[in-house]
Amino acid sequence: MPLFVVEYTYSTATAAGRDEHRTAHRDWLADLVEKKTVIVSGPYADNSGAFIIVDADTAESVEQLFTQDPFVTHGLVPAHRIIEWTPVLGTLIH
Repeated sequence: MPLFVVEYTYSTATAAGRDEHRTAHRDWLADLVEKKTVIVSGPYADNSGAFIIVDADTAESVEQLFTQDPFVTHGLVPAHRIIEWTPVLGTLIH
């Protein structure tokens, strides 16, 4: 399957909401890691957003999947993008 990068952009205005829903967000991601759908995820060190690598068939399926993220359902991700990604070196190569 192709790999996709999901990039979240956060706002300082949503910081309190992210704190409130972080456990549910991480539980949701952990379930996807267990299913081997999410390869890796984590926030940027400056808290401006997050980077998630997803193994999926299409960008549309990733978009649909990420509508279920508690951060998204609570309106805590003001912007995001999904980009198909082709690694050429490293341990993520299929």
